[in-house]
Amino acid sequence: MTDIAQLTSVLRRPLITEKSLRLQEQGRYSFEVDPRANKGLIKQAVERLFGVDVVRVNIIRVKGKRKRFGPRWVQKPGYKKAIVTLKPGQKIPILEG
Repeated sequence: MTDIAQLTSVLRRPLITEKSLRLQEQGRYSFEVDPRANKGLIKQAVERLFGVDVVRVNIIRVKGKRKRFGPRWVQKPGYKKAIVTLKPGQKIPILEG
């Protein structure tokens, strides 16, 4: 089993968007995660850090967008996103409200 310091480095930050707020009503939470993390490690991190039961973990790789700065085009970095589904009736209180 991994220690708490390693688990906190797996979850980088929660993603707060309009879509993620709608998903929270269904018991699904979105996080930006370490690109090397797998589903098992993400599940373990959420369960141990927040004290909830995870039913499912979906992972998405988000590509970086091209942005224009004056005459130049710059590629923004991509990231890895995880959508975690909790058991019905459970919530992560830090992310609510």
